[in-house]
Amino acid sequence: MEQNKNLAIKWIKRAESSLAKSKIGVNIENILLEDLCFDAQQATEKALKGLLAFSNISIPKTHSISFLIKTLEDGGVPIPTSIIDSVTLTSYAVETRYPGDYEKVELEEYEQAVFLSESVVDFVKKYLQNYEETLETHNDKLQL
Repeated sequence: MEQNKNLAIKWIKRAESSLAKSKIGVNIENILLEDLCFDAQQATEKALKGLLAFSNISIPKTHSISFLIKTLEDGGVPIPTSIIDSVTLTSYAVETRYPGDYEKVELEEYEQAVFLSESVVDFVKKYLQNYEETLETHNDKLQL
């Protein structure tokens, strides 16, 4: 379990890094909102992969947020409805990552992407923290 926890922490650190990039870039000239939405998607993907690692579930090589959520649910990890809304971020991993035929990302859409991503990262961090606290409480009771 310790190995899974360490891997999960590495994934969460990467998620926090991607989330931070998605937030600071908005005020920098020449940075496209599409690229910042990609960072928000990456933060979400990395956080969910951290939760997979923590839960001892094989981590698939995918950018699909819906597939990662389904994999977690199939593995017995409860995912709140508010987190399921983050499946919309998947399009930023592929469609808007490179020049192409898509609608330009507007500020409101970017803000929603960051909000969704931040919600997922926070959920995963709290899930891991709550699990650890429950385990500690359970271990304390066992030692009595």
